[in-house]
Amino acid sequence: MNTRNVYYCNYSIGTDAYGDVPSVCGLYGRKILLIGGEKALAAGKDRLQSALSGTGFEILDTVLYGHDCTYETIAKWADHAKAIGAQMIFGMGGGKALDTAKGAAAKAGLPVFTFPTIAATCAATTALSVVYREDGSFDSFYFYDRPACHCFMDLSIIAKAPVRYLQAGMGDTIGKFFECHFSARGDKLDHSSALGREISNMCYEPLREHGVQAMADCEAGTPSHALEQAVLANIVSTGLVSLMVLDDYNCAIAHSVYYGLVLLPGFEEKWLHGNVVAYGVLVQLAVDGDLSEARRLKAFLQALKIPTTLKEMDVALDRQHLKAMLTETVTGPDMDHIPYPVTEEMVFAAMETVETL
Repeated sequence: MNTRNVYYCNYSIGTDAYGDVPSVCGLYGRKILLIGGEKALAAGKDRLQSALSGTGFEILDTVLYGHDCTYETIAKWADHAKAIGAQMIFGMGGGKALDTAKGAAAKAGLPVFTFPTIAATCAATTALSVVYREDGSFDSFYFYDRPACHCFMDLSIIAKAPVRYLQAGMGDTIGKFFECHFSARGDKLDHSSALGREISNMCYEPLREHGVQAMADCEAGTPSHALEQAVLANIVSTGLVSLMVLDDYNCAIAHSVYYGLVLLPGFEEKWLHGNVVAYGVLVQLAVDGDLSEARRLKAFLQALKIPTTLKEMDVALDRQHLKAMLTETVTGPDMDHIPYPVTEEMVFAAMETVETL
């Protein structure tokens, strides 16, 4: 019988989360390569250095990850980590910075620790990186045996980040709940996937309770209980689901709608991933005929100021204009495991319904 190993990312969260770094990371060494984004390092590096002061830990070098997470930059920083004698890699920033750090650590054979400065994705806790080509187009997913050893979430930093990242993170997190339950419908799940599906409930209801207040607190730059609950949903709950369920149950129509819409010229530059996924959930619910839930979700998304129609996103509801989008939506890999076949006609009809909910 084959053995399956499941690893989880431990975490610290609070306004002094970096204070736990010496005790948590001490087992792995003392010498650090810090990889991050420019704005993230400006927000978090001083706090990290303060936490390390007098502990014997040393940041050997601090580098900017680059423009995208690519196999070239991953290899570059892996080689650099080995060249300077780093014993661990710290990743600080958003998804691309963290994905680069995870990839470099995996390639260099070093432990990695994540320091998210925004709550837009679950990259800090997942065992994969989204890798792009040098021209900025998507290349592939780079999967790892395990996630980061530990994630340090400093709420005082995340609270001061632009609120649109928290907003988009909540949109993507909501998608995890609806897509996981939809794609797993009718299947008899093994223990890990079943547990992950149940955890996906924590990707929606806590946000319904705390999301609006979390947005207000983030706009005010105030760490709070509501913000903590939203951050945990965005980073931890989604990460756990991703780690536990089979790939079949991670995405469905909502994400496929996103990958269709980003084919429209200029669309991806204007709209954050999570906001579009949230709109895609409305389309998925309409395809599935659950308009009562779609109306309930629409009201909540409006409270979060997430666009709920194509009109709000400056996209024409025109079949010919959306031809490539519709084709991509129904043929994309996220549609490989759903409860029933979905056609372009079904998706377009659902988009018409969503437009007039």
